[in-house]
Amino acid sequence: MLSFVTRRLAVGVIVLLGATFIVFVMVGVAVDPLAELRASSAPNKEIVIQRTIDALDLDMPVVLRYFKWLGNIVAHLWGQGTFGVSITTGQAVVDQLAVAVPTTVKLVFGSVILAIVLGVTVGITTALRQYSAFDYLTTFFTFLFYSLPAFWVAVLLKEFGAIRFNDFLADPHVPIGVSIAIGVGVGIIAAMVAGGRPRSRLLIGAVAAVAGTAVAVYVSATDFLNQPGLGIVGVGLTGAGAAVAITALSVGLTNRRALYASLTTVAVGLALYFPLQYVFVAASWPLILGLWVVAAGVGVAAGLIWGGPDRRVSARTAALTAVVMSLFVFIDRLMKAWPAYVSSPRVRGRPIGTLGAMTPELHGTFWFSVTDVLTHLILPTTALVLITFASYTRYTRSSMLEVMSADYIRTARAKGLNERTVVVRHAFRNALLPLATIIPIDIAMVFGGAIITERIFSWRGMGTMFIGALTHGDIYAVMGYFIITAVLAIAANIVADLIYAGLDPRIRINA
Repeated sequence: MLSFVTRRLAVGVIVLLGATFIVFVMVGVAVDPLAELRASSAPNKEIVIQRTIDALDLDMPVVLRYFKWLGNIVAHLWGQGTFGVSITTGQAVVDQLAVAVPTTVKLVFGSVILAIVLGVTVGITTALRQYSAFDYLTTFFTFLFYSLPAFWVAVLLKEFGAIRFNDFLADPHVPIGVSIAIGVGVGIIAAMVAGGRPRSRLLIGAVAAVAGTAVAVYVSATDFLNQPGLGIVGVGLTGAGAAVAITALSVGLTNRRALYASLTTVAVGLALYFPLQYVFVAASWPLILGLWVVAAGVGVAAGLIWGGPDRRVSARTAALTAVVMSLFVFIDRLMKAWPAYVSSPRVRGRPIGTLGAMTPELHGTFWFSVTDVLTHLILPTTALVLITFASYTRYTRSSMLEVMSADYIRTARAKGLNERTVVVRHAFRNALLPLATIIPIDIAMVFGGAIITERIFSWRGMGTMFIGALTHGDIYAVMGYFIITAVLAIAANIVADLIYAGLDPRIRINA
């Protein structure tokens, strides 16, 4: 593996050098950074022009400028050079990237993860329910979302997801007729997703409809949207549900020891629920991440204690349950901070933000800050998920259909394996092979900046930096952006090859 990575890195460096040379020369020839200055009527125009020429070395041929810039980049790796200074902001390009990269990571990371999880889940479900009403309905909406213009989706989300929803929060009352309609919609979707005989699907749909209606009525009657909270009962119920679901997907409910290990982690979480409230008073991200690591360790210990024919399977299942359980405790604590956040003077009862990454001059606790960031992430994340989720759904569906018709799947069924084992252990892994190539590269490209989304929601990320730099002929800022995206693209290709080799035992990266 080491020799493979070394070869790929060497090739990547050569590609990076060639690509940076081409881009530098193209930008240097095509863009004139002095165009606006020449048309200016400012009395110090000549001084500013000469200062720009000196800053960008415009009196040198573009090829020599590239090699001078490259020498500074190499020196910067040893702590002596620089990426250059932006002529539009006067900042060092490194400082610009230090602001733009975390902003884009914050914006894109959650949307990419959600799009992948939802896309893969829905894609597998539609493949298993091929030619059903759910399959046709999902196909229609995925093609619809895929074809929607990003700016139009963003504008609609601002209107209905922020402005009108914020108005609704002033009196969040849901009429009983609307609650029943919501429950019926949930029941119809559950019946379409469920497999089996029509009678069992009808029963599942009826139960889901009643549950959906009850939840809608409860949310309206208790003013849940303004006073949210799970409480120890809600955390326990959701944790137990997660334990059963994770065990069913991971090893099947017939593995009682894995199920008991998962439920044990839920019990431990409930026992620590009230003590954790005191710990959360001085919360910080290092503390929260440390608690998640501890939760995973508790899950591993519970799995090893319960043992069974395969201790590792029980430990893995319990650890995953423990992390999800701790996530519910974290969400519950965030909910408790919601009323104070909404009523703060800077928010003024309109919590869903439409501009920027945070509320200006908002002062408060760690939970205030996290809540503020999340409320500003809702709309841009939803816009990105709606558009990218569709492609992952289609890729997963087509790949899963191809795998499910393979000979080894028929052989597995003929051996008497249950459908969960056939789908999860045999089909799912091979269905991920095409996605192993697509997802890392997509992530690298998206981290280059969601330009339209950033502009509409006023996020100062990589896309905004690139457009501004290219418009003003700020070549050093353009090249700083390009280096980041090019390095990510090269790394993504290497990671894709490694993931592909890990999923397919027929591939050897040392061959």
